[in-house]
Amino acid sequence: MWLCGMDSEIKEEIPVHEEFILCCGVETQVLKCGPWTDLFNDQSANRPKLLIFVITGNPGFSAAYVPFVKALYSSVNKRFPVWVISHAGHALAPKDKKILTTSDDPNAQEVEDIYGLCGQVEHKLAFLRTHVPKEMKLVLIGHSIGCYISLQILKLAPELPIIRSLLLFPTIERMSESPNGRIATPLFCRFRYALYVSAYLLLKPWPEKIKSLMIRKYLQMMNLQTEFSLLNMLEPFCLVNAAYLASQEMMDVVKRDNETIKEHLSKLTFYYGTVDAWCPKEYYEDMKKDFPEGDIRLCEKKIPHAFVLGFHQEMADMVADWLKDDLSKI
Repeated sequence: MWLCGMDSEIKEEIPVHEEFILCCGVETQVLKCGPWTDLFNDQSANRPKLLIFVITGNPGFSAAYVPFVKALYSSVNKRFPVWVISHAGHALAPKDKKILTTSDDPNAQEVEDIYGLCGQVEHKLAFLRTHVPKEMKLVLIGHSIGCYISLQILKLAPELPIIRSLLLFPTIERMSESPNGRIATPLFCRFRYALYVSAYLLLKPWPEKIKSLMIRKYLQMMNLQTEFSLLNMLEPFCLVNAAYLASQEMMDVVKRDNETIKEHLSKLTFYYGTVDAWCPKEYYEDMKKDFPEGDIRLCEKKIPHAFVLGFHQEMADMVADWLKDDLSKI
């Protein structure tokens, strides 16, 4: 659930550029905060040396992260671009929106099971390898299942110059055993097809105006503002893919990848919630015990799993503070 706090308003003049690209054969929404939209072809003197790359939770509606992305861009003094990418299959381009392709894209081939968990990892890797210069330093910010994907990127792509990876409310282990997981596992693993049918029967006939009105009311209720469409929240195709990804999360995110964590511990910051029903406090305590030298933090407030979305300004200021030393060296 996306809940919002009493944050200060993010100024609208902060530029956010929307693109729909073809990545691994799937249309993908990328939202780019800052004036830099093409890092490969930008040869100007002020081209940044670092990209902050946000990987969403599930569902991967990148437009919902716009307030956080804007706040973070402002909190790092507008020195570095902050980009957020949708998950494969979680965003459909509007009919009038051009989908960009890269002719020399070596990763344009389709990935097997692209909408599944491993496919989503390959999807993010393909984007980073194709759309970000290889010498550009990276900060990864994962939220929820985006943390698992971030760890997989560290594991599978040691050549990427990742200087830090921040894992916010990290669902990286024992998902099906968590309080939410015990409810979600039978729902997504046993009754997934019933959810598919229900989504298409209930939502497909709705006019776009009705969907827009419902989403607008929801965003007002949650005090969450974004200038980009969130119609995908009520698009059956996107919801079905989110449910499919969730089913794999319940089955595959079981054992914590201690080997990868140990190898990259100096780059990692973990941030757990006190009342997080996806990664409860005991998971934080186990991490502290297993990695006493690690940067493993606990949110002392009783704030839900979607802290990064709802309390975007507070979260952005905190993240910027964690990155202060690293960014000062760039």
